[in-house]
Amino acid sequence: MLIQNWMTRNPATVTPETSMLKASKLMKERHIRRLPVVNEHGQLVGIVSDRDLKEASPSKATSLDMHEMYYLLSELKVKDVMTRNPITVREDDLIDLAALLMEEKKVGGFPVLDAEGRLTGVITGSDVFKCLTRFTGARMGGLLLAFERPDQPGELRPILDMLYEHGASIISVLTTHETVNGLRRLYIRVRPMKPESERHLVNELTEAARLVFWRNAPE
Repeated sequence: MLIQNWMTRNPATVTPETSMLKASKLMKERHIRRLPVVNEHGQLVGIVSDRDLKEASPSKATSLDMHEMYYLLSELKVKDVMTRNPITVREDDLIDLAALLMEEKKVGGFPVLDAEGRLTGVITGSDVFKCLTRFTGARMGGLLLAFERPDQPGELRPILDMLYEHGASIISVLTTHETVNGLRRLYIRVRPMKPESERHLVNELTEAARLVFWRNAPE
């Protein structure tokens, strides 16, 4: 799950001298919420978000007329509102790191740099969500099984054996890091099964493997 496999490559950029008006227009045209800011050598020097532009724009209650507002926005530069020395990640970092930083810093994305420090992309919350849905197999539907198992080695094997015996085809396996009373949550998604086979599987897992709940994906 390297960032380079999920990031947006060759992102739109602006320079410190780009006007706020042009930066705002570019964000609307590209349907994006942030722009890396690069200097004349292509080096990353900052980042500007749609929030930065909105906070720097005149209030709707301003006494300025439309022409004066457009003039003001065309005179204000990205360098006046951008965040300098932004937090960055490397393209060979794990996407987990990007998700953690987004949560801790309460931001929606970061510029991505290569090993030489050159800007190669942008990773956003949308990219993280895309990665999550791919790894959970949510788009494939099927049957989601949730278990509580002791936090010790070998607890997965009996469940996998039962799934194999019932001809279940696994899509994904996920587990929580935290434990409650020495138990961890385990989530296994399997491909759709015939109703009768599914009932037998669920009944056996409920009795023998601490099956907490199961859900079929909506059709």
